[in-house]
Amino acid sequence: MHSASRAAIPGRHLRSDRWWLSPAITAAGLFAFIVYSTWRAFAGDDYYAEPYVSPFYSPCVAQNCVPMKGGANWEIFGAWWGLSPALLILIFPLGFRLTCYYYRKAYYRGFWASPPACAVAEPRAKYTGETRFPLILQNIHRYFFYFAVIVAGILTYDTVLGFRDEHGRWGHMGLGTLVLLANIVLIWAYTLSCHSCRHIVGGRLKHFSRHPVRYRLWGWVSGLNARHMQLAWASLISVAVADFYVYLVASGAFDDPRFF
Repeated sequence: MHSASRAAIPGRHLRSDRWWLSPAITAAGLFAFIVYSTWRAFAGDDYYAEPYVSPFYSPCVAQNCVPMKGGANWEIFGAWWGLSPALLILIFPLGFRLTCYYYRKAYYRGFWASPPACAVAEPRAKYTGETRFPLILQNIHRYFFYFAVIVAGILTYDTVLGFRDEHGRWGHMGLGTLVLLANIVLIWAYTLSCHSCRHIVGGRLKHFSRHPVRYRLWGWVSGLNARHMQLAWASLISVAVADFYVYLVASGAFDDPRFF
């Protein structure tokens, strides 16, 4: 930022590369997901094709949910809830991603130009960081992590149910099973690579030698953490692909190929 306390550099920046390309691509990718997820979240239909359920709609906790045989279909909210059941559950995984350290960097740069890139000044005169409302709410990321683990566990259960056929018989697998399986692997990898998870596993330990199990887990999570950005994008794409695949099957636009 340009201010009296900073070096008086006449130019806005000294970079000669296409520094704007990265934040532009990031903004475009996040905007595309926002548009798609908003459409699917408010649609309220075509999210279940036995045995597959969209990750946007599980667990389904409203009375207006489509009955899912053996699935996470809990009628916690009664008939008074008339909107899409996805709106009741998406707040948790989306809240986890919205407060994620990587996503914060991504949309701060992509949408708010704060900053637009390294060594490029912000288009504002002062900086308050995350000390004021609403950005101070970013500090609840660690609590969203616990909810994200619960949701990931439920989606794992949904993936296991994908090894049934449309009649509920076990020992079958279709293309949808592989789609859900790939999605849950990426979701777990992204969730466990979270900085909060790394701190929970090995944070506040003064002597790793006295906690060999936690140290080994911390090392494993740290390895995932180094790929947090890649896993954030891969899991974001996979959850949209999984939802769209279930939508195609549920709407009758596509027949799920069965391998056995």
